[in-house]
Amino acid sequence: MENYKNLSGTSGVAAFEQGVDFIKVQFSDGAVYQYTHASAGEGSVTQMKALAVRGLGLNSFINTTVKYRYAAKLR
Repeated sequence: MENYKNLSGTSGVAAFEQGVDFIKVQFSDGAVYQYTHASAGEGSVTQMKALAVRGLGLNSFINTTVKYRYAAKLR
C-alpha cells in the first residue's frame, strides 16, 4: 500500500492501493476496505483514485458518496 499524503492533516485515511477496477483504502484505525467498479461504480472508483493520489479529499468523498458501497472489508 502507498501512504496517503493527508494534505489536510485531518484525514482518517492512512494508505491506499489501486488496481484496474478497484481501490483499497486503509483507515487510521487499521481497517481496510476494497471499493470496486461493481460495488461503488466506475466513476466513483476513478474519483477515489484521483483523490488518493492527490492526497486530499478521499475521506470526505467516502463519507459523503460511497460510504457503505464497498465490496469487502479486508481487515
